[in-house]
Amino acid sequence: MTVSKKIEKALEEASWVRKMFEEGNRLKRMHGPEKVFDFSLGNPIVEPPMEFFEELRRVAQNPIPGMCRYMTNSGYEETRKSIAHMLSEETGLPFTEREIIMSTGAAGGLNIALKSILDPGDEVITPSPYFVEYRFYVDNHGGTLRLVETRDDFSLDPGAIEEAIGTNTKAVLINSPNNPTGVVYNEESLIQLGRILAKKSGQYGRTIFLLCDEAYKRIVYDDLNLPDVFSVYDDCIAINSHSKDLSIPGERIGYVAISPLAEGKEKLADAMAFTTRTLGFVNAPALMQRLVGRLTNVSVDIREYQEKRDLLYDALVDFGYSVVKPMGAFYLFPRCPIDDDVAFVKALQAKNILTVPGRGFGKPGHIRIAYCVEKRVIEASLEGFRESGVEYGIR
Repeated sequence: MTVSKKIEKALEEASWVRKMFEEGNRLKRMHGPEKVFDFSLGNPIVEPPMEFFEELRRVAQNPIPGMCRYMTNSGYEETRKSIAHMLSEETGLPFTEREIIMSTGAAGGLNIALKSILDPGDEVITPSPYFVEYRFYVDNHGGTLRLVETRDDFSLDPGAIEEAIGTNTKAVLINSPNNPTGVVYNEESLIQLGRILAKKSGQYGRTIFLLCDEAYKRIVYDDLNLPDVFSVYDDCIAINSHSKDLSIPGERIGYVAISPLAEGKEKLADAMAFTTRTLGFVNAPALMQRLVGRLTNVSVDIREYQEKRDLLYDALVDFGYSVVKPMGAFYLFPRCPIDDDVAFVKALQAKNILTVPGRGFGKPGHIRIAYCVEKRVIEASLEGFRESGVEYGIR
C-alpha cells in the first residue's frame, strides 16, 4: 500500500470531470483535436480582457523592490482595500480590508473558510446538483457534506434545507450561478434561506454560516441582476475567484469576503489568515494580487458565452432534449433520454463528444456540458447530439 486507504478510496470516486477530460486527451491523440468535441472541463476558451495584459505589462516594466516577496497571509493591504471598496459600492455595507482575505482561487478560499469554522463531525449542507469537489473540501477539515435536493428546475428549495438542518449543521454552502446547472438562485429564496438560518442559529445556540461560492458571479445573462447575498443574512461569507470573470483559472487568484455584520468577524479573519498559512498556501500569488486590485471593475465580455449558450440550448431543445435554460456560468445540464447517464455519456463518446455524467454532481440521469469552448466545437457536435438522442428514443 503506497497511499492511505482514505485517499485510495477517494481516487476511486474521484471527479468524473477529470476522468472525461483525460479521455478527451486520449481521443484527441487518436483522432486529432479537430475531430473531438470536448465539453468536459470548465476551462474558459475566452482570452483575458486586454486590461489584464496592459496591467501585467505595466507591473513587469515598472518593478518595485520586494514586489514578489512574502506579505501578510491575508494579502496586500492595498489590494484588499480595493476589493472592499468595490463590495461597499455593490452592497452598501461598510467593508474594509479587514474583512477581505486574498486566496488561491475559490478552491483555496473555500478550504481556508471551512478549515476556520469546522470541528470534527460538523455538517455542511449544500443543494444538489453541486460542484463535486465540495465533498472533498469539507472532508479535508473533518466535516460531512449533506446533500439537499433542489426543485425540478434546479431552483433552491429553502424548506428542504430547513428540514435538513440539525444540531451538527455548521454551514449551508450555495453556489450561484450554479455549476453544473447554470441556475441563479432568486432573491426570494435567498431571503427565505436567510430567515431560516437566523431562526435555526437561535434554536441551536450556535452560528450557522451561509457560505456563498460566487466563482461565476459576473457570468450572468439576459441582464439578470444577481441577488446580493450579504443583504439576506449577517453571518455570510462569500468566496470569489477571478478564474472566470478575468478568464485566468491557471493563475489561482481570488478572495474571501466576510460580512461586516458577521458576529466575530475579527476572529474569523484571523482564523482564515492562519489557515492560509497552515494549509500551505502561505499567501495568494503576489503578482496576481498586484494586478487584480486594479481590475475590480473589469470582466470578460459575456456576450460570447451567451451566444454559445443560445446556440447549444436552442439546438438541444429542438432535438427534443429536456433542459433548464442557464441564467449564468457556462454549463448546460440536460436530462438524458435514458436513466443511465454513464451509458449515454459513452454513446456520445462514440461520436467523439465528451460530456460528464450527472451522477458526478449528485444528479444521475443528466449530463453536464461545458460550453466554454470554441463556437466551431459546438457547431460540429450538434449532429452527434441529435443522432444520439434519436438512437435513445427522443422523437
